[in-house]
Amino acid sequence: MRTTVRNLLIAGAMLAAAPAMADGQKVILDTDFSTMGDDGQVLIMAAQLHAEKKIDLLGITTVTGNNWLKQETAEALRAVERLGIADDVGVYAGANFPLVHDPKSFESERSLFGFGESWQTALHRPQPTEDNLEAPFDGFAQSTKVQDEDAIDFIVDTVKANPGEVSLLVIGPVTNVALAIRKNPEIVPMIKQIVYMGGAFDVRGNTTPAAEMNVWIDPEAARIVYREPIPQAFIPLDVTNITKLGKADFDRIVSADGVVPAMFKDSWMAKGFEKNPDRKFSVFDTLALAYLVDPAFATQVEDAWVDVDIAYGPGYGRTYAYWQDQPTTLLQKHQVVQVFDNQRFFDFYVDLMTRPVPVKLAD
Repeated sequence: MRTTVRNLLIAGAMLAAAPAMADGQKVILDTDFSTMGDDGQVLIMAAQLHAEKKIDLLGITTVTGNNWLKQETAEALRAVERLGIADDVGVYAGANFPLVHDPKSFESERSLFGFGESWQTALHRPQPTEDNLEAPFDGFAQSTKVQDEDAIDFIVDTVKANPGEVSLLVIGPVTNVALAIRKNPEIVPMIKQIVYMGGAFDVRGNTTPAAEMNVWIDPEAARIVYREPIPQAFIPLDVTNITKLGKADFDRIVSADGVVPAMFKDSWMAKGFEKNPDRKFSVFDTLALAYLVDPAFATQVEDAWVDVDIAYGPGYGRTYAYWQDQPTTLLQKHQVVQVFDNQRFFDFYVDLMTRPVPVKLAD
């Protein structure tokens, strides 16, 4: 994505002048949840921000992505209990399959197009049944149940009840949002904004050479939503590749007391640092939460017309950003984040990861 020096200076000045978003903004977290993955880390951080009323976390909607829907939902139910927000934040199950992308094609795609570090998504493993779900490290939820309303209707009803106030933090495939828009298109002008972790614009994909995982799982859904006139911001691999957790910040977390530092001590990241102290880990989705709370975490942002390749082939799921005016009304101009203030972000990240759990909700 080409950028002129003038555009960067203008963008930087705008970001410097922009105030942080107001406290208490209403948020729906749409996630392909895993307990100790980046989605789980986002919920830990969001629970703390919700507790101090920096955000109003209205609900968690799950969607097949990292794993199948049932497994993710079971882990999210236990997570809200562990974090002490189960009575305040409901879990809503959403789409179990992408709109078009057929899981049966997975091995063929892998053979034809090649795969990267994140190829092990839900689509590579059998669907679980209720009898063979894997329990989180501290067991399944003890009393919390999934909400009766599904995720799609919850998004629609919540946006309609709070027109212009609800931000969608989308850190998995965008299937639930696409279905909500297709079912009730009148919500489009009522959505305040969508902030994604998704896409790879000037860098290699992490699932195929062309595509980032969240987009690749459901490119058709992504194109539906990206083409809607909703304020949208992307945290793509371009920035997550250069905003990585190193051992020094990891050690700041594990040196603290509490259940979250204990989870980090027993995580795949801990094992990675034991083998190679110089290694760094992407914390993908956590950047999207930070940006939603305070866009000034981003030090370089570019406005571009965004689209997705949905032609079945090597480019399936590739995200495109066009910096020049486009001769079509189909595309929308969105914000693409390219650089973060890394140290400020990791100070924010470590702070939220080391606070006591269960959280204490502010009066």
